[in-house]
Amino acid sequence: MHASWRILSCLAAASLGWTGLAVADDDVIQASELMRRSFSSATSEEWATRLRQDSTQALCSKYRNQPPPQVAAQIAADARSSMRFPESRPLLGDWRQGERLASIGAGGQIGTIEPDRPDAARGGNCYACHALASTEVAAGTLGPSLTGYGRRHGTSSESVRSVYQRIYNAQAFTPCSVMPRFGHNGWLTPEQIADIVAYLLDPASPVNK
Repeated sequence: MHASWRILSCLAAASLGWTGLAVADDDVIQASELMRRSFSSATSEEWATRLRQDSTQALCSKYRNQPPPQVAAQIAADARSSMRFPESRPLLGDWRQGERLASIGAGGQIGTIEPDRPDAARGGNCYACHALASTEVAAGTLGPSLTGYGRRHGTSSESVRSVYQRIYNAQAFTPCSVMPRFGHNGWLTPEQIADIVAYLLDPASPVNK
């Protein structure tokens, strides 16, 4: 295996907790040193937060994102039990605020080249993986297209709640999903998630035009 690929494999193993990866000890050391140099401004707390797996991540790593039915059911149940909802607002929020949040791609950068400012706004960066408003040409294809999502699913209480939960923690529906757990990880607040729900479902939203 080429040296650079060995290091990349080690980086994946170190950051994701993959098991069963045959790598030499010196490759692991090189990979660890490379990560430290790349994110030299990260504090010990940031390292622990980013690299320590929770139970769901550990299970998904163990089963290579293909957990057996019993394990998948436990992952989904754990995700549902940890859901939090807005205390004083409906689950269908303000689509205009949701549009802004869906478009923000900043936040979470700790590298030395262009780290985030301490006051950088957080967003969902939804367009990195999905098409939403049909007028946006810079849309990702890693996830399904969500253009016209509200026209297809409506704004019933069941639909609104389902979309909210999928954004809060997609593991509740698709164990070992690659979609970020925006609510579970505290990246977005319940109120912000409600606004993104509105961006997807509200008939007035550009997503549904």
